[in-house]
Amino acid sequence: MTLPSPNTALYSHPLPDIEKWLRSQGCTQDEKQLHYWYLNKESWQAELYLDIEQIVVTYIEAGDDGEDIQRAFKYSLTRQDIEQAIFSGP
Repeated sequence: MTLPSPNTALYSHPLPDIEKWLRSQGCTQDEKQLHYWYLNKESWQAELYLDIEQIVVTYIEAGDDGEDIQRAFKYSLTRQDIEQAIFSGP
């Protein structure tokens, strides 16, 4: 399975392609709640939630005061833009 061009809006990707893309970025899917994904990087951790209209990302304890940081990215953004925004970290 080949992913669409990185300049394609994420809403134009079939769900199996989005799942493949998340796995290729190092994310693991929750076994019970399939719309939740987890990412562990060397210096930060994140939880991704595939909502109806957007991907919601929570960077765990990433704020200056140890609070979580939450961001949301609409599926109308390109995969490349979302990838750069999410996987560059908090």
